[in-house]
Amino acid sequence: MKQSHTINKTFYIENLGCAKNQVDAETIIFMLGESGWSRLDSPDEAGLIIVNTCGFISSAKQESVDTVLEFRSKYPDKKILFAGCMAQRYGDRLHEDFEEIDGVFGNSDLSLINEVVDLLWSGNRPLMLPSKPSIPEKDSLQSFKRKDLLSFPGSAYVKIAEGCSNLCSFCAIPLIRGKIDSRLIDSIIQEIKGLLASGIKEINLIAQDLSSFGMDRGQKDLPELLREISKLEGDFWIRLLYIHPDYFQDEILDIMAEDTRILPYFDLPFQHVTPKILRQMNRKGSSESYSELISKIRQKLPNSTIRSTFMVGFPGDNILHYRELALFLENSQLDWVGFFVYSREENTKAYDYGFKGFDKMRSRIARYRKKSLEILQQEITVEKLNSLVDTVVPVLIEEEIPDEDLYIGRSSFQAPDVDGYIVVEGTGLTPGEIYTCRIVRRNGFDLSAVIEK
Repeated sequence: MKQSHTINKTFYIENLGCAKNQVDAETIIFMLGESGWSRLDSPDEAGLIIVNTCGFISSAKQESVDTVLEFRSKYPDKKILFAGCMAQRYGDRLHEDFEEIDGVFGNSDLSLINEVVDLLWSGNRPLMLPSKPSIPEKDSLQSFKRKDLLSFPGSAYVKIAEGCSNLCSFCAIPLIRGKIDSRLIDSIIQEIKGLLASGIKEINLIAQDLSSFGMDRGQKDLPELLREISKLEGDFWIRLLYIHPDYFQDEILDIMAEDTRILPYFDLPFQHVTPKILRQMNRKGSSESYSELISKIRQKLPNSTIRSTFMVGFPGDNILHYRELALFLENSQLDWVGFFVYSREENTKAYDYGFKGFDKMRSRIARYRKKSLEILQQEITVEKLNSLVDTVVPVLIEEEIPDEDLYIGRSSFQAPDVDGYIVVEGTGLTPGEIYTCRIVRRNGFDLSAVIEK
């Protein structure tokens, strides 16, 4: 093998999965850049391909494997590093059985990426699955070390904690990312200051569960973090993504009411509403308690947006539970909802609940119920969007449609990637800036708007 100075020190990174994975990818980009590597937007000329994988559910794992196989078929002579959540969870097995990859790198200590790459380029086939790094003062996250963001202009994710200690019986996240490990508030504020100074308009706070922030040090620190953010000067959006409804802290509602820059957008993954199923999931709620939470939010913040997710097909979930969930959707009138079919994940507590396999008939029933619930919710969401026609809203422009005098953006009630878009008619707009627009019509789950004169 030739010495490192002859290496093509360029890389391409394919990021799969959630926003937390995206922050990891951005951190990898920064750390490789510090060692003289350059990121390319295409794998064609790159010396190294990194696939930052997701290992949350079966479909995500399949996508990760398929992506690697596609790269290997197209680029038989390139180095391919299998990284991310699936690497952390199944690293030993992948290293042994998956001959198409040249190395495996977990996601617990991203500071070791350069060491892994050096091993790979020296002719080794590295397997590195580090435990969580030992860094003073528990600030073990390195997400503040980022320059090259993968979001659209004007928006960034800030990870305030890693891991999760809620131990939902169906969830593999604690197996992959460990128990919750919260950052220091001052570190988060410094990162946000840097992002705002660079022109970022929207900060999306993310974690496996924002409501658990600080719990590992015996404190409920989310309200305090929001108070510190409120002390910052300037016009910007703060969006909270993923708050476990069982641990919702009412205190944040008052903070949001006082500072409208903290958007009244609530991502509350209820997962189900039947107590029996929720207890099997190791969750505490009910249709009644979740309805009360929704009412409390809307009473305090009438313009709030509420998104949730629900699981169908969990062991023991039957037609009566499905009907209770459908009734809850009709009554609660949530703004945005995602549905997914239960994925039986090995080493989770629910793995052997009630059956030894997710048979075809059970899967077919779950998919049917999922589709039925989606149709029900679509009607609700469409009515919500219709009510926005002829209203004036702020729109963060994300990209220009070439040669069309059209731009794609989002408003405060739309989180990145999941809640639809607003197509704005105009010229001379700058991606990454916020404009005042008037909604003129609905197109499916998207909206059309013009600049408000």
